[in-house]
Amino acid sequence: MKGLQMLWADAKKARRIKTNMWKHNIKFHQLSYREMEHLRQFRRDVTKCLFLGIISIPPFANYLVFLLMYLFPRQLLIRHFWTPKQQIDFLDIYHALRKQSYPEILCYLERVVPLISDAGLRWHMTELCTKMQHGTHPAVHDILALRECFSNHPLGMNQLHALQMKALSRAMLLTPHLPPVLLRHRLKTHTTVIHQLDKALAKLGISQLTAQEVKSACYLRGLNSTHIAEERCRTWLGEWLQISCSLKEAELSLLLHNVVLLSTNYIGTSR
Repeated sequence: MKGLQMLWADAKKARRIKTNMWKHNIKFHQLSYREMEHLRQFRRDVTKCLFLGIISIPPFANYLVFLLMYLFPRQLLIRHFWTPKQQIDFLDIYHALRKQSYPEILCYLERVVPLISDAGLRWHMTELCTKMQHGTHPAVHDILALRECFSNHPLGMNQLHALQMKALSRAMLLTPHLPPVLLRHRLKTHTTVIHQLDKALAKLGISQLTAQEVKSACYLRGLNSTHIAEERCRTWLGEWLQISCSLKEAELSLLLHNVVLLSTNYIGTSR
């Protein structure tokens, strides 16, 4: 009942935001950070609920659905219906799943080094990959120095190969089981939304976020914040915003890879 009440309250808030957008002709990227984040999360929740609704349509299937929800709460239920312990456990499981793709993504970065025409950029990419392999957390300037590589060949969003996009989709907790065209479109859309959220968050200020909001923001961007102190999370989120707010739309492939680059060796991310 508590979960239903929370879901209903979220639905009413999402409806108020959408109504206000319609009345005042406001676009998604023009909303405040908290409004944007609420709509983003609510859309994901609704998508999961729709799947349950579809499999409940056949006669008497609802009995089977209740059994499946009991047996597979992580896969079938949304966060409103998880216990506090389940929330921590399930976030750990999801992070472990996305973390499996990190070595593959870093391996792709090493492979493209010979394809980078500029000698200086080749050196920077080699240095970054070496640091990552030795467990060193890269500085913001180490990552931003490579922005040109991610705006066009060989790592621009439109130059990514199917296997790279599948690995990046898993890192973003998106399904990799789609045709390349749809994978690219979904990665672009997802990364653009995060970029818009980052701009709104920079305008609001990290200091204005609650502890839970900080941890949720970090988790969305690749950091398993459930086991990291709040101040460490705020520091990491500040580094992320420095990078994100420096990027143009054509360089968003770097933001996509930043999920791996900035979180892999951060202190306290052993889980």
